[in-house]
Amino acid sequence: MTNVSTADDAGESQAVVQLAPGCTREDVTEGERYVARVNGVVDYGIFVDLSENVSGLVHESTLSRQYEVGDELVVELAEIRQNGDLSFEPADIEPENVVERAPSYDRTATAVLRQNVGQTVHLEGEVVQVKQTGGPTIFRVRDETAIVPCTAFEGAGVRAHAAVEVGDVVHVRGVVETREDSVQVEVDDIERLNDDRERSVRNRLEAAVAERAEPPELDPLVDWPALEQMLPELRRVARRLRRTVLESRPIRIRHHADGDGMCAAVPVQLALERLIEKTHAEPSAKRHQLKRLPSKAPYYEMEDATRDLNYSLGDRDRHGQKLPLLLMLDNGSTEEDRPAYRTLDHYDIPIIVLDHHHPDPEAVEPFVEEHVNPYLHGEDYRITAGMLSVELARMIDPTLTDELRHVPAVAGLSDRSKADAMDDYLALAKEAGHSRDSLEEIGEALDYEAYMLRYDAGRTLIYDVLGIDDVDEARHRDLVTFLDDRAGDAVDAQLDDAMSHVDHERIANGAHLYRLDLDAHAHRFTYPAPGKTTGEIHDRKVTETREPVISIGYGPDFAVLRSDGVRLDIPQMVSDLNDELPGAGVSGGGHLVVGSIRFVPGMREAVLDALVEKMADAEIDEALSSTLDR
Repeated sequence: MTNVSTADDAGESQAVVQLAPGCTREDVTEGERYVARVNGVVDYGIFVDLSENVSGLVHESTLSRQYEVGDELVVELAEIRQNGDLSFEPADIEPENVVERAPSYDRTATAVLRQNVGQTVHLEGEVVQVKQTGGPTIFRVRDETAIVPCTAFEGAGVRAHAAVEVGDVVHVRGVVETREDSVQVEVDDIERLNDDRERSVRNRLEAAVAERAEPPELDPLVDWPALEQMLPELRRVARRLRRTVLESRPIRIRHHADGDGMCAAVPVQLALERLIEKTHAEPSAKRHQLKRLPSKAPYYEMEDATRDLNYSLGDRDRHGQKLPLLLMLDNGSTEEDRPAYRTLDHYDIPIIVLDHHHPDPEAVEPFVEEHVNPYLHGEDYRITAGMLSVELARMIDPTLTDELRHVPAVAGLSDRSKADAMDDYLALAKEAGHSRDSLEEIGEALDYEAYMLRYDAGRTLIYDVLGIDDVDEARHRDLVTFLDDRAGDAVDAQLDDAMSHVDHERIANGAHLYRLDLDAHAHRFTYPAPGKTTGEIHDRKVTETREPVISIGYGPDFAVLRSDGVRLDIPQMVSDLNDELPGAGVSGGGHLVVGSIRFVPGMREAVLDALVEKMADAEIDEALSSTLDR
């Protein structure tokens, strides 16, 4: 039987039908002839298979010869009995044409499975995860509408359907069940699709994903030309993130552990969580598909990258997950990020960066898919990561708009932004019920909790502090006030002990320079941390002098830098110090006028002296100086 055609090539009345492996009883009709294979021989006849799901009996009274298991013959379906059994008779012909028949099942969309509990359904889609448990094997399958777990049992802890892997396009036949308020399909059969059927399903999935991944057209929260020119890039990032969720690829968010970093990461986290909930049939999916992790440094440290990679490889091996996409928020733009990126570059881990620190595009862009940064558009750090990320979150889930109206103002105040749009953001927040004082309290509470949480994301707690995700307003106000008071008391206590040890001098350009040995004259391992301590001293000196001020808080192997009214370029200073002081091991960076550096302890004095010389040569920013005078 080598001459194979389709129904278009031969009349059904003359044809012998070859059923595809996935065909069911719905695909057979009395009076038709089929290619069959013997699967059992008994005294009263032979049992034959037409497909993996269709079999029946040829009674011995109709047989004119003997058959053995494995023999092939043509049979005619004589009767479909009331109990569902199929009765065949031998056709005793050698057909000229064999017509292939694909399954004729009606597909059920995964998004409506809950309406079909207890019923047998047929799904077509891509396997996005294969997880072996101590009991069944769980195949997570995505179609055009959603992603659903399909459980198959071969034996306790035994891999079912071992030929099916992540990325395969399959047809699943099974019964819809519920488990812990989740919908799943108990698998009767999984068939890998090939050739035309596979291409058809892939094309259908791609068309659906492309449509659903497209972000909605939205106006930004404020009318700001500096931001508007970055909206096309934010749309590309939103499209990529939405597609990542729809394709069931995990996402890891890394962000700077400060107020602006949290204002950047938390809205995006919430938007992605809500999209994951719409995409997956399992309510718990967002816990496995999305991780938000703070980073203490304003760049991606090798320690963090190694930890992320190790966890991701473990999730792939233990749970059959794809390797994640890495989303960097409020960090990730500098030369210091390059070693970590090169580590991930050995694996299939795409990287997207949204940052407002002074960038080094040549260092990072060979490793990232998208790099959104105001410096790349002639702007600067005053467009904060939080301002950008709120727009990104709205593109992922526009229903969040009302919940996020105050967040850009919190981000701007937390990062001391002097952007022209700050007044508009403050007005927007006021319309949402937040005064400037309350926004500053939220920023202080976020900073305090970032320190206390250390490497923990603190998901629900931070949502409550920021006042999003169906927040309890009374609890939000009381919590923020409490945390703000605790932070203020801790800062006051620190500065009461430290201020008398602050050294002051006028440097050559006329700026005030304040220095404090944090290791000797500040409490360690408590809030506020060295960066916050230096920033608070700096802010008080700016208020006190109303003139250009530079502040340095230093320890055995680090220095924290702050500047107002002086045109510094901290990343460039770091590069110059490395060239001028071999063996000092200078690294770090940040914004042009806010940052931190590290060095080897034995070179501390040389590094600080060289640093002060460079600061003394920096130009006074007359525009900022006039602002300070007022």
